[in-house]
This record gives sequence, C-alpha cells and structure tokens, in this order.
Amino acid sequence: MRWLVFFIIQCVIILAVLVLVQKHQEHVIVLKQPPTSLAQWYKPQNKRQVWLHTMFKLRREMLAVELYANAIANKIERNGNKNLEKWSAKLVKDYQKIGEMVPEWSNKLNYTAINELQNSVKAKHYQNVTKALRALDETCNSCHADYRAVAATLYRAPDFSGMKLDNSEELTSHMRSMSEQVNKIKIGFVDGRNEDALASLLGLQQGMHQLGDTCVKCHAENTKNYPNEAMKQMASTLKQSLEAGTLTEQGSALGTLAVAACADCHATHRLAFDAKQLLGEKKSWLELLRHGF
Repeated sequence: MRWLVFFIIQCVIILAVLVLVQKHQEHVIVLKQPPTSLAQWYKPQNKRQVWLHTMFKLRREMLAVELYANAIANKIERNGNKNLEKWSAKLVKDYQKIGEMVPEWSNKLNYTAINELQNSVKAKHYQNVTKALRALDETCNSCHADYRAVAATLYRAPDFSGMKLDNSEELTSHMRSMSEQVNKIKIGFVDGRNEDALASLLGLQQGMHQLGDTCVKCHAENTKNYPNEAMKQMASTLKQSLEAGTLTEQGSALGTLAVAACADCHATHRLAFDAKQLLGEKKSWLELLRHGF
C-alpha cells in the first residue's frame, strides 16, 4: 500500500512539472551552465585566456590534419606524413587536455575517435583519419551548442559592476546621470526651455569627458577615444541648433549625438554586461515558481 502511495505521489509531482513547463514553454529559455572549474582558465582568474587559446589551437590542428590527410590520400602531397604526424600529435595532446582542465567534461570527450585518429595516422589509413576527425567535430559541435554562448558571456563579457570613475562615483550611477541629461535636453527644447536644454548639454559633455577617462583604462591603445572628435563636433552642432535652430534640427542633432555617444557603445558593452549579470544570478526554485510569466 505504501508503495502505491509513493508511486502516486511521484506521478503527481511529474505531472505538475510537465504542466508547469507546458504552461510557460513560450516564455522560458533553457541554457546549460558550464562547470565553475572553467573560470580558472579565463581572465581575471588567469593571466591569459588559456581556454580560448586551447580552442583556437584545436581548430587549427584539426584543419591541418584534414588538409594533410586529404592531400596524401589524393597523392597531391607525397611527403606529408611527417607534417601529418606532427599535427595529429598536437591535436591528441590538446584534445586530452580538455579533460584535465575541466574534469567535469571528461565524459563528453570521444576518446574512441581520438585513439582511432592516432592509430590511423600511424597505419597510414588516411580515409579513417578523416572519419575520426568528423567524429571529433561532432563532439565539439555538441558541446559548443550547449555551452559556447553561455561561457563566452560569463567569462569574456566585461564586468562593470564594481567600476568607479576617478571621482569615486559608481559607473552605473554616472551612466544613469548621462541618460538623464540626454532626456533633459529633449524635454527642454520641446517645451521651449532652451536655456535648460543648453545647461543639460553642458552637463552631458562634462559627463562624456569623465567617462572617457575611465574608458581609456581598458582601451589603452587610444589615449582618448571617447569622446572622439566626431562626437565633439556633434555636440557643437547640437549647441548651435539649440541656440538658433528649428525643432526638427534640434531633434536630428540630439539623435545623432545620442547614437554616437550612447547607443553605439551600449550595443557592445551594455548588452554583453546585462547578459553576464543575468546568467550569473543564482535563482532558487521558489524564486522561479514566483516569477511572473
């Protein structure tokens, strides 16, 4: 009797989960989170982007093995065995390194294919080499489909959460202030309060220069890339239109400056940062159940 009750309870739980998923299937995106051990191979935990460069090496090594195996098989290159052996040895070494770097992914590796590739190179069975490569490629694609986008977002997107300007103001607070200045300019000239709009423009320009002093800390190759000369000219054009232009000219000048000074950078940095924050948040089951769809 107790087993029957237990079975019924399990069925009810499974049914409830299925109903919940079915109800919200158009509102939920399911992503797999990579193991936390992966973080040690990315900056800032590591001085170098070790994982990224390992992936680059694997891609290059697989291509080299394919090129030499096909060239020898088609008698295009008669003396390519030495190069094929060299690149295949590198491929085997770096492929096996994946399991050493992230032990949780060891069971995802196709050791059968990597051994077949190694043995086929030694035996000079070139068609089997390309066959093993295809099997390895399927393994790579499967893992990339599950983890590549999430890993890139978590470990390669910039983290602005703790960044401060030279005056110790939080970067997020400064960005909100600049957004307010842009909207105050619009409100000002739409309502005929052009003096207020000009004052807000001055505040926006000052904010842009302060932000530029922070941007250069990462974009070290440019001594002053924000605001650039084009942005300064756009601000000057907006100032002139606020002093003597029409509403259409003022709106056009403000839109041009806002795209260059705000939207273009946001398209790179804000989207990536917001996704990084979202994917990095830990949600309990209770929070997920309470989430309003």
